[in-house]
Amino acid sequence: MADGRAEGTATDFAVAAYREDGQWVVATLPPSAAEGLEGLVHAIRQQPGDGGSIGLVSVADDFFVAVRVFGDDERILLSDVTAAEDWPLAREVLEWLELPMPDDEDLEQMQPAGDLAVFADLGVPAMEVAMLCEDEDLYPDEMLDSLASRLGFGEEFRQTVGQELD
Repeated sequence: MADGRAEGTATDFAVAAYREDGQWVVATLPPSAAEGLEGLVHAIRQQPGDGGSIGLVSVADDFFVAVRVFGDDERILLSDVTAAEDWPLAREVLEWLELPMPDDEDLEQMQPAGDLAVFADLGVPAMEVAMLCEDEDLYPDEMLDSLASRLGFGEEFRQTVGQELD
């Protein structure tokens, strides 16, 4: 397929966010980091953050993956399980979460999977994350922008992603 689905590519952007000296830093991840879940988690682990790091990946205006690592702990969120039908990265997330592929009934509406409370300790409760993921009027980059703003690094996120999308 010309849009990259066959190879699992078509990443809109992949960024890491972490706190350093009390300030949020948002940095672009190499494109290869978003090609698979293992590579993404590895790239997030390489960030120098005080207290762990966050990875945010938007794929083909279709879905996003958020990864948070702290020590040996890995917390993962997939914005929409229906993406697993078409995208290898989304399938890998479902496998990591030990969730089945969505059936025909599940494909009718957007539904997040994974750790909805991934950012609860940073002030974004699970219910807000779920509502954001289920908002059919928002594209994944808009969802991540809203999430980044709620987490306190919206400006840094927009600057980094804006450069990435240019």
